[in-house]
Amino acid sequence: MPCVRRRPLQSHAHRRSLARGIVPKRRRSAASQQWRPRMDLVSAATEVRARAYAPYSRFQVGAALLGASGAVHVGCNVENAAYPEGTCAEAGAIAAMIAAGETRIAAVAVIADSPRPVPPCGGCRQKLAEFADPDTPVTLATMAGARLETTVGALLPGAFRPDDMPDT
Repeated sequence: MPCVRRRPLQSHAHRRSLARGIVPKRRRSAASQQWRPRMDLVSAATEVRARAYAPYSRFQVGAALLGASGAVHVGCNVENAAYPEGTCAEAGAIAAMIAAGETRIAAVAVIADSPRPVPPCGGCRQKLAEFADPDTPVTLATMAGARLETTVGALLPGAFRPDDMPDT
């Protein structure tokens, strides 16, 4: 008697989504989640960098933040004809994180097409220090593949932090 292979049981909705070409994402094992988030952050920053609005400097920057919930929040730089009124990629990603209801950063990635990894400006370093611990990892990357691993505390030693404010 020939061996008959049976298809695994799938819900009607699952079969319908497959018929429409929607393929469900596979869940990663807990072990793979240990090492992939930083790599995924750089990929997310690279993807959003392509959407930067930088008609004046032509210097596109992308940033991705890993929130404490595990969600990734991205931002890109947005320039303005009134040049100092632009928004940095890091500030855009922080705004997206806050808009999504998160207030803690677990990891940061910033990417630009530059000869060396470019750190955030002073204002963005202070903004990162507001929502991240000093030991929060930061990956600075270039489009050519150069990487620099640092921390929020190393980028802004002695930062003025929320716990420095008096209780009111």
